Amino acid sequence: MKLLLDENLPRKLKNDFREFEIYTVSDKLWNGKKNGELLQIMIEERFDVLLSFDKNLQHQQNFNKYPIAVFLLDAEDNTYLTLQKLVYCVKELLQQPLKMGVTEIK
Repeated sequence: MKLLLDENLPRKLKNDFREFEIYTVSDKLWNGKKNGELLQIMIEERFDVLLSFDKNLQHQQNFNKYPIAVFLLDAEDNTYLTLQKLVYCVKELLQQPLKMGVTEIK
């Protein structure tokens, strides 16, 4: 499974998903890409899931146009220590069939 960490997430979070093929936006040199462009590139590069902290993403994009799974990490802040608490939930969802569009993880 191929995962992408959005640029609004701490790079350190990548270490919690070593059993997956995982990249950060900066690893791929995609910093500053608009969400629609990023989703299109992800599809072309055969990514399965975008992990993001962007709470507006689901309202800005038409996910019928972008058949990709997005896991929205919903926490009080986007620090590593806070988001690390959601890793187990993310991994549980990755064991199930992926749902296209946005899935909020709290």
